[in-house]
Amino acid sequence: MINSKSNVSAKKIFRYVVCIFLCALAIFPFYVLIINSTLPSNTIKQGIHMLPGTNFIANYKSLMLKSSVTSSVSLWKALFNSLIVTVPTTVLQVYFATLTAYGLTVYQFKGRNQAWAFIYAIMMIPTQVSIIGLIKVCDITNMYGTYWPLILPAMAAPTTVYFMKQYMASGLSVEIIEAARIDGSGEFQTFNTIALPLMKPAMATQAIFAFVASWNNLYTPSILLATERDLATMPMFIEGLKSNDKQRDFGEIYAGMLITVLPILVAYLLLSKYIVAGVALGGVKE
Repeated sequence: MINSKSNVSAKKIFRYVVCIFLCALAIFPFYVLIINSTLPSNTIKQGIHMLPGTNFIANYKSLMLKSSVTSSVSLWKALFNSLIVTVPTTVLQVYFATLTAYGLTVYQFKGRNQAWAFIYAIMMIPTQVSIIGLIKVCDITNMYGTYWPLILPAMAAPTTVYFMKQYMASGLSVEIIEAARIDGSGEFQTFNTIALPLMKPAMATQAIFAFVASWNNLYTPSILLATERDLATMPMFIEGLKSNDKQRDFGEIYAGMLITVLPILVAYLLLSKYIVAGVALGGVKE
């Protein structure tokens, strides 16, 4: 009896140690980012430092002075540009993915399985493969060098559709939808007033993922906005700082990266409670 209790305690201790180690491993890069943003460039080049310095204000002021020269756009302009792209992208992606999943879950129509298989297939295609077609479409529609090709494709997000459909399979009662129809509710009214509130945890979870993915996106904007540097987003701004080999200041770069991460942390802190709720409710089977 005593041996079994000691074995259980040892397993718990081992699990806690592993969890603490993995947590520290995940937090460590952010800690290094914060520390390096407070150090001068020469100190950063010497190696990893664990104690903060007093150079953050100087790094920030230097960043503001040089950013318009090295990145062709100011820091706050780049932040504003990223928000212009990220906020509508997140809203469109979550709303239309939920609408698509709703249609595949609630409606019984011919070709539904084929449509779901097509969404599965689209998930397998990487961005690098489809970018050539996107550039061609942008050239035909005169959208090259604008934010539209970064925002509108968010309406077709197969990964988000997949997650929302899996959640609806267990978290949305079709009987409620049918009862609303009997009461005379229209289809879009039913979706917006009944289905959407029930999907809040899953939508908040996907909103975090969509926000982070759009905010950190460098590949697509660097191609579609290559001729319009004044429209540069934050990843393009940071890349511009790093590309200047002769005047590269690591203190400025880390200060800029820290400011870049802050909106992501704010979005995560505001919506993180829904991640656990979404996963937990999505796993409940009636």
